[in-house]
Amino acid sequence: MNISFKKTLLYLGLITVNVSLLYSCKPRGAASAVSGDAASKVYVAPGKYDEFYDIVSGGFNGQIGIYGIPSGRLFRIVPVFSQSPESGYGFSEETKPMLNTSHGFVPWDDLHHIALSVTDGVHDGRWAFANGNNTPRLARIDLSTFRTSEILEIPNSAGNHSSPFITQNSEYIVAGTRFSVPLDNDNGDVPINTYKQNFRGTVSFVSINPQSGEMSIAFQIKTPGVNFDLARAGKGKSHGWFFFSCYNSEKANTLLEVNASAKDKDFIMAVNWKKAEEYVKAGKATKESVKYAHNIYNEKTHSATSTLMNEVLVLDPKDCPGMLYFIPCPKSPHGCDTDPTGEYIVGSGKLAAIIPVFSFTKIQEAIASKTFDGEYDGIPVIKYEAALYGEVLKPGLGPLHTEFDDNGNAYTSFFVSSEIVKWNVKDLKVLDRVPTYYSIGHLSIPGGPTRKPWGKYVIAYNKITKDRYLPTGPELTQSAQLYDISGDKMKLLLDFPTTGEPHYGEVIPASILFKKQRKIYKIEENEHPYAAKGEGQARVERKGKDVHVYMTAIRSHFNPDNIEGVKMGDVVYFHVTNLEQDWDVPHGFAVKGSNNAEILVMPGETQTLKWIPDRVGITPIYCTDFCSALHQEMQGYVRVSPASSNVGLSFSTGKTVPADTTKSVSYNQPRK
Repeated sequence: MNISFKKTLLYLGLITVNVSLLYSCKPRGAASAVSGDAASKVYVAPGKYDEFYDIVSGGFNGQIGIYGIPSGRLFRIVPVFSQSPESGYGFSEETKPMLNTSHGFVPWDDLHHIALSVTDGVHDGRWAFANGNNTPRLARIDLSTFRTSEILEIPNSAGNHSSPFITQNSEYIVAGTRFSVPLDNDNGDVPINTYKQNFRGTVSFVSINPQSGEMSIAFQIKTPGVNFDLARAGKGKSHGWFFFSCYNSEKANTLLEVNASAKDKDFIMAVNWKKAEEYVKAGKATKESVKYAHNIYNEKTHSATSTLMNEVLVLDPKDCPGMLYFIPCPKSPHGCDTDPTGEYIVGSGKLAAIIPVFSFTKIQEAIASKTFDGEYDGIPVIKYEAALYGEVLKPGLGPLHTEFDDNGNAYTSFFVSSEIVKWNVKDLKVLDRVPTYYSIGHLSIPGGPTRKPWGKYVIAYNKITKDRYLPTGPELTQSAQLYDISGDKMKLLLDFPTTGEPHYGEVIPASILFKKQRKIYKIEENEHPYAAKGEGQARVERKGKDVHVYMTAIRSHFNPDNIEGVKMGDVVYFHVTNLEQDWDVPHGFAVKGSNNAEILVMPGETQTLKWIPDRVGITPIYCTDFCSALHQEMQGYVRVSPASSNVGLSFSTGKTVPADTTKSVSYNQPRK
């Protein structure tokens, strides 16, 4: 067994011991760690608003949580990559295309990271972007509606973890592959143990239309077969560069906890994306045939479309000198963060006992003087000391992520020692540390990844809950904690539960978003092809086996609410238009026994529920969202007859006449 391998096993063993000790008993003072004035600082009085929105990834639930800060109150779950029976997202005919991929309909993903749109490096409140880590995808959420507007699949990728980090003026978001694999155009049927010969990585630069926000893959860059973890764009003086943390420079394909941790240093990859743009314009990129889905939701038709795309532009570093550089970084780096000035790049090696801070100025000087330490797969490796500004010594165990306040300080999360450590960016001295409960992952400061941090708070997104909340069986709630950073010392203010697994969130002042909120969709602007813009347009039409119900909803009835003539074998489409033009008056719609979800229809909007009757008889329909004092009365009935029956198609609302028994149908057959 080689020395490096033994060192790795020893270090992993020490981490295991530390984690075991951490969880074996409750830290002293955990219950009393909250300062006496904490309650007043987090209390938001009835009828008052929070100061910030916290837009938080849901991890394995594939959704986004919207929280208020400082209260920690959950306001909304935004479905992104996962179906939502609460809203009908991914169930309604209009939103099903949002979850289409080159693999077909994929109703789930693992949403890890958030990036908010920026102008001149400052949050502007237009869009939030999110990554799908499993089936590589990017999503754009409109912050005026808090709805998913677009999803773009990423080809030549496997595990979109290093994403969706954003450039200073929202020119690009990026997508770096977590798993290197044979690329889409390569022969993928190769032995796994030929990793070093056949597996490659990529980073994708996805352009953002400055008016619409629409995404498009501008170009991809082939890379060596490493694993990309996280990234941050340069800003200020480093605008035009991107920095990616990567691990598994050993190119291991099995037991990575040991085999991908053998070297003392892996890399941060520095990408000169301005240079990459020049190479694309010069024709250096090759067109590669791939397949990926691009899904866009149209607010005018209230419907999504899915388009399968078939090519991308790919740059190969061997044809593009000066585009990529590697910077050694200890050890198995996870986080990679740039400070508000853009001068300092902070690496966080999960297995390192120090925090390296690199200087953009020194990186440029090293490139100019070719102060390299050889190459890695043909890419120059800058000497560690030549790029290094300095090291934060003895900060803690297991550094992961760093964000910044408005006073020149950095805050780094430490998973193993379960704490946040505050240190000064210029002199690299540790200023303060506070425990987290327990095993913090990401952390977030209002404006922390931008050129203009608002500071005031830091939020810890913790991985382990243990004894912080009432138990709920084998799985406990996910947890976040809010700390006051307005003074010299950090103070714990609040624990608040979260949904899914909160990997990362970005925090933005409520004042930026508050006045941008859409309240209704104007009924006269509804361009849905099956919209009924008034009760006079309500009707039912048959097209072969398809039955289309043009339905309206208004407090407190549907029109039509009595439908007859539906037959076994028919497919019924309920196109429900909400005629309300008042804020916060959605209507829900559901059908008894439907193998579907409800749909939730906003004021002025049209959404469609597809229903295939599975038995003869009377089926109730009703409103699922409480809308008025007569909400319970907002219901109706659909009569389903045998396929061979002669019951004609009819519909009505408010028709009260004696039953016409001559039109009933007699048959002797079992119900299906």
